[in-house]
Amino acid sequence: MKITILCSNAQHPVNVYLQSWIDKNKSQHDIDLIRSKDELTYGSILFLISCSEIIAEANWKSYGKALVIHASDLPRGRGWSPHIWQIIDGATTLTLTLLEAAKKVDSGDVWKKIRIDVGKDALWDEINNLVFDAELELMSFAVENFDTIEPQPQANAIEPTYHPKRDPTDSRIDPQKSIQDQFNLIRVIDPDRFPAYLGLHECKYTLRLEESNA
Repeated sequence: MKITILCSNAQHPVNVYLQSWIDKNKSQHDIDLIRSKDELTYGSILFLISCSEIIAEANWKSYGKALVIHASDLPRGRGWSPHIWQIIDGATTLTLTLLEAAKKVDSGDVWKKIRIDVGKDALWDEINNLVFDAELELMSFAVENFDTIEPQPQANAIEPTYHPKRDPTDSRIDPQKSIQDQFNLIRVIDPDRFPAYLGLHECKYTLRLEESNA
């Protein structure tokens, strides 16, 4: 099977996981990891993983299926960075959805859903590990069930909800609020790519949260 994985950002932490999945499966499949829709060719499956580009139907028509993995219980939580917004709101269980790409973003037919538990004490890297491991499980499911899957449409009875795109200001910590009140925000922020920060005394301070074993 010829498989293409489109992940826009080479610095995204999911890349380590994607490479491990490629190494595990490359003896059985022809797998390419690309960064832009301009590199798309053809194949059986196109996986769109942490893809920030808008991929039009014309871009994936040369693939048997174009599949997206979205970290929410669709149709709830369409849009950007869904698991981040959910944890900030206090979620301790996440649902990841494997679905077909569609003209309307995050509206395609569903192949499979996986639920994972996220502890209230889990930090960003631990959360990534849970989410990315589940993504690899869904990718393997897609490959193994490609010829037999019967996708299901998203539930029409459920009103879709949408998350906005996060920007650097979403990593701002309010010095007037307690750490406890903002702990969910602090713990999901990637300290390397989107560090938490606060402004105080006309200065900007970067924060880093690490668990201490002492």
